[in-house]
Amino acid sequence: MAQQHIVNGELIDEATLTLEELARACSVETNWVIERIESGLLADGSPYVASWRFTSHDLTRARRMSQLERDFEAAPELAALATDLIEENQRLRGRLRAAGLVDG
Repeated sequence: MAQQHIVNGELIDEATLTLEELARACSVETNWVIERIESGLLADGSPYVASWRFTSHDLTRARRMSQLERDFEAAPELAALATDLIEENQRLRGRLRAAGLVDG
């Protein structure tokens, strides 16, 4: 099997990834991404797979979900739920920081 290169870094909001780039950045097969999109667990996809583009938020979410599935053998739905809770926690902490109620 050929060695895969993992893409690391942060995307700026205007930058997007293709399906293949997202899968490669998450070290998963493209079918993994497609299955999660079709199940409503990851990004809203149009019916035209070739036109799919993914944001930095999609990348972060996909990486987190794939790691939870891999590390804890979590079902995709459970990994998505845990990811939702992590994202909500981050949003709430950001609001508390903005309000000056917690330190950064």
